[in-house]
This record gives sequence, structure tokens and C-alpha cells, in this order.
Amino acid sequence: MIALSVAALLAVFLLYTSIAGGTTASVQPSQLAGKVGTVQLAGKVVGPVEREGRTLRFTLRDVEGTATVRVVYSGSVSDQFRPSRDVYLRGRLANGVFVGEKDSLVTKCPSKYVPKKGTDSGSA
Repeated sequence: MIALSVAALLAVFLLYTSIAGGTTASVQPSQLAGKVGTVQLAGKVVGPVEREGRTLRFTLRDVEGTATVRVVYSGSVSDQFRPSRDVYLRGRLANGVFVGEKDSLVTKCPSKYVPKKGTDSGSA
């Protein structure tokens, strides 16, 4: 009986945090128009990347499209950050430029298990 009560309490907690826990919508540059408030932006970095101290200026493109947005970001940056990498960052659109929140940039590393183009991954 106690185990069932704990499991039910845990289920209610997980449901509450997933619905009301302040999750941030994830969008790509083509979906930014009309978004108000903080969003999580996902896209592919296109060069050039301009650095001024800890501030970066770059363009982010849809992962599977052509829409772009200029980004200004200050904060920590992974060594993996470079043009053609997929990234995520939180922030808001201001005057046509996406202003990223400090230290919110995350670089998505490419999978090392995806076979390179032109290689045969199924034969032994």
C-alpha cells in the first residue's frame, strides 16, 4: 500500500513538472515570427562567426531549411561550436535579432555511430 502511494505521488509530480514546470518551446528560425517571450532556438550555425570578447555574432539556419536569423550571444561556448554545427540556445527575438541568454548555448555533437557517406556499414 505504501509503495502504491509513493508511486502515485511520483506520477503526479512528474505530470505536474512536465505540464506546468515552465518548459520552453523549441523553435527553428522559420518559426520565430510572432513568438513572444523566451524560446529555445534550434538550428545550424552558418559562418562567419564574429567574436568580440565573450560575445558571438553568427547566423542560425533551419536544420532542414533555408530560413535564417542573426544571433547575438554572450557566455560560455563549447570547443565543438563552429559553422555547420547544430546548436540550441534560449533567448528572445528583439528587432529581428535573436538575443541569446547568457550561458544557454549547447552544441549538438554529431553522432560518431553514423556511417560516413560512401562507406559500407553493413558488410563484414
